[in-house]
Amino acid sequence: MKTLIQKIHVEERHSFACRTYKTPDFETAWHKHLECELILITEGNGTALIGDYIGEYKEGDVFFLSPDLPHWFRKSEQKMTGSAIVIHFLKDFMGDIFLSLPEVEPICRSLENKDKGIQLQGALSDEVALLIREIERAEGLDRIQLLLTCMRKISTSAEHKIITTASGTLAGGEENAVIETIIEYSFKHYLDPISLKEVADITKMSIPSFCRFFKRNVKKSYFDFIREIRIGRACKLLRETNRPVLDICYDSGYNSWPNFSKQFKDVTKLSPSRYRKQHITHS
Repeated sequence: MKTLIQKIHVEERHSFACRTYKTPDFETAWHKHLECELILITEGNGTALIGDYIGEYKEGDVFFLSPDLPHWFRKSEQKMTGSAIVIHFLKDFMGDIFLSLPEVEPICRSLENKDKGIQLQGALSDEVALLIREIERAEGLDRIQLLLTCMRKISTSAEHKIITTASGTLAGGEENAVIETIIEYSFKHYLDPISLKEVADITKMSIPSFCRFFKRNVKKSYFDFIREIRIGRACKLLRETNRPVLDICYDSGYNSWPNFSKQFKDVTKLSPSRYRKQHITHS
């Protein structure tokens, strides 16, 4: 049975962990840990599942995750190399006295938020990415100073997006194994018609039990989960190809244009054509 709680190893000479995880070590399934996580994607792309959030990740992206927030960075292709520099630190690793200092209050506020996942944007993302690379090479007090600089920048900047909206996520090892099975199955079959009976059967649950289980742990219905994966694929195709929008509709798991258009707008608040035009405008 796979465990949900990941044990983070910290070397004796350090107070927090910072290391590169590269394939095959990058492939860590749905998990959580007691430490805060600051992660810079250095290679690869795919889907980020963070709490109740589903979205894309790519090289250069920076995320900050609060403690005990389940997450999974899933590569878009099995043969692709995934790599990231990951910093793990306990929010009180410098002690309660330090956290009580008035000068540290902005950082403390950002560390106190539970079930919070944020994605850094713009200049903030670029600045923190450089600092993360420095931390991996640094030693001694320089590491702590650089990490504090990262957290100060994050806590005082508006250039980030809160990507999680629900709290009280997954708690048990057995439940984690079931969720992992559901996610794996869903990513293999999301372009095909999927019935609740089909996915409930793989968990050996009744349909009502499965729906309650999934909603309790992932904080959204199963069909909302599938919809977000499909629309995420459509967004990627709209941005990265010149294929007709109707072709993208059919290649994203939909067989009805009106249904695709409605679902796309529900998720992105834009029509597919407007989404493509906006992306081209800002690229």
